[in-house]
Amino acid sequence: MTDAGLQERTSVEEAELLARLRAGDERAFEALVEREYPTMLAVARHHVRSRAVAEEVVQEAWLGVLKGLDRFEGRSSLRTWILRILVNTAKTRGVREARSVPFTSLAPEGEEPAVEPDRFRSRDDPFPGHWRAYPADWQRLPEETLGERETLEVVITAIHALPASQRVVITMRDIQGCSADEVCAALDVSEGNQRVLLHRARSKVRSALERHLDG
Repeated sequence: MTDAGLQERTSVEEAELLARLRAGDERAFEALVEREYPTMLAVARHHVRSRAVAEEVVQEAWLGVLKGLDRFEGRSSLRTWILRILVNTAKTRGVREARSVPFTSLAPEGEEPAVEPDRFRSRDDPFPGHWRAYPADWQRLPEETLGERETLEVVITAIHALPASQRVVITMRDIQGCSADEVCAALDVSEGNQRVLLHRARSKVRSALERHLDG
């Protein structure tokens, strides 16, 4: 399917979802919450002091979503609109807790990437920013070394150790499947900063995987 076709199908599906939500379809709302909750929680965690408070922010944001459904005009994707409500709610709560950190002030850190840039595909590649290949000898490792649970734990630990700005960007892009435009709109960062933050986050996770699998 072409990009245009995929976009058209997505638009139709979103219009149908919106109609169900406005009609009070509880199953549609539950499915939407299940889909978006992890991303919302990750974003909220950056603006407030604890997970417990972040969960309260997410709940408050959902109330805002419900109240605003009839006013949603579709100028952005539903996800982008929801995340904007979430960010505004989180920033308000963060100000009250004297810990609001606007993403516009979070320019990419000055350190060099943990892995050389040429380990990733260029902007002209069909999959820009993705890793080119795993180290050649990984496939020769004993099968038990590549156990899914252990490897996943390495990835999760590496992501948790990232700076907050990198952590939320890689969570949104690589775990929750948000587009670059959605990340930029939700976090109020430029496309360039989003790209650099994502690249550095992926580099560090890649480095952790290499140490685990090659070590």
